[in-house]
Amino acid sequence: MPLEKKSLYIIIAGLGLILLGFILLSGGGVKDPQVFNYDMFDFRRLVLAPIVLVAGIVSIVVALIRKAK
Repeated sequence: MPLEKKSLYIIIAGLGLILLGFILLSGGGVKDPQVFNYDMFDFRRLVLAPIVLVAGIVSIVVALIRKAK
């Protein structure tokens, strides 16, 4: 197998982080399109979710580049 077991676990954790990031990005919609919703611009969607997404991508890249023992 080209990857170690630990690297596979890191990749799975990275995929979980990416999924969590997309979950954090979701929501904020309104039923009436004439009403502006300020919840679209809260801390969770503008700061936290992108950080979680980038952390997931970085962890996957690190797991793939990591040298096997």
